[in-house]
Amino acid sequence: MTVPTDQLVELAAGRWTGPLIRRLGLPAPRRLCREAGPRRTDELQGRRASLAGTAQGAALAVVQRSLLAHGAALDTGDGPLDIAVFDATGCHTVAALQALRDFFGPRLPRLAPCAHLLVLATAPDTLDSAEAAAAAQACEGFVRSLAKEVGRRGATANLLWLTPGSPDRLDGPVGFFCSHRSAYVSGRALRLTATVAAPPATPTAPRVAVVTGAARGLGAATAERLAEDGTQLLCVDVPAAQTALAALAQRLGGTALALDITAPDAPQQLTAALRPWGGVDLLVHNAGITRDRTLARMSAAEWDAVMAVNLQAVLRLDAALDSAGLLRAGGREVCLSSISGIAGNAGQTNYAASKAALIGYVARRATALAGRGITVNAVAPGFIETEMTRRIPWLIREAGRRMNALAQGGQPRDVAEAVAFLARPEALGLTGQVLRVCGQSLLGG
Repeated sequence: MTVPTDQLVELAAGRWTGPLIRRLGLPAPRRLCREAGPRRTDELQGRRASLAGTAQGAALAVVQRSLLAHGAALDTGDGPLDIAVFDATGCHTVAALQALRDFFGPRLPRLAPCAHLLVLATAPDTLDSAEAAAAAQACEGFVRSLAKEVGRRGATANLLWLTPGSPDRLDGPVGFFCSHRSAYVSGRALRLTATVAAPPATPTAPRVAVVTGAARGLGAATAERLAEDGTQLLCVDVPAAQTALAALAQRLGGTALALDITAPDAPQQLTAALRPWGGVDLLVHNAGITRDRTLARMSAAEWDAVMAVNLQAVLRLDAALDSAGLLRAGGREVCLSSISGIAGNAGQTNYAASKAALIGYVARRATALAGRGITVNAVAPGFIETEMTRRIPWLIREAGRRMNALAQGGQPRDVAEAVAFLARPEALGLTGQVLRVCGQSLLGG
């Protein structure tokens, strides 16, 4: 799959062009470090990590264990620093917040390019006193601002809210947020919980995944990434894309299903296709369309078409899978939302409404399925370099690229990495969440 390139990133990285870009006062986005291939146990090999905290609880011990298990080495106090994790779960007073400055301040000058910073904090709504809740909430503002400061170095900063019982589920999120697989995820705050039932054992058979809208763009990138991890794929797209869909499925060793997900019998066709496999372990609702027009000029057909594909089809397919018992216990479901559903966008009232609806949908559905060990989350991409964004007028395209802390567009692979992370058994602690893959877009917070 050919991905459009950001020429400014390439120019800023050039030996001769880089200084010129900076002298001209243009943004000089750093080329981001990204991982290739399937997830490995030694992905943090050779990277140095600094850890500290205000509490002597289990969280920091889990983090240290996880980082060392993935190959990282503990920082010795000199040289470049690749990872910095601070456990702020003990910050329950205004005075205690000083520890954030004391930890990160001296380490920022030592950050290596594309470093990853992570803060752990207690979810404010689980604390008893108003001051403790205020101090915990301060961590989010701190992390969001810190992410904007370090973004020019290609570095990221993120926050994990911890709830009772959740520290034992830190391994997966730590491995993601401290690795280059989260290269375009920054300024985010996700809630880690112990509400989803743990499966009795990790399945040994290859997992089965359905990816809708798989023929091109983000869907194709997601299918490719999941195939790298050994997932068996049912790739779904409209009959008009059957040639590209069949080629993708053949290349990935998967199965193609040419299906209009808005057709009256689409749920029955999907369940029939899945029965030979006995069910599905991962459901990725990626298919989506736009019919952009200002509301005063938008036709009922344009409104209905977007709602039918982006929202109603998701509800109908899920209802059919639930009724047939085909979404396996311990499964994962990921819906592709958008920052348009969070921040809104002129001319996209239909699209933004459908994508915002998915956020509400995953929050409610996550609660309903937690008892079966199933997580349901949304991924909200920002400006991603695809053939679709290449067709945006140059000036608007440049604004979309630069209006984030990393000053560049993301890659389809970045979205695929987020889906692959949420699909893993180790992501058990994250459900009902929205993971934005937007480089900390200035839109929508």
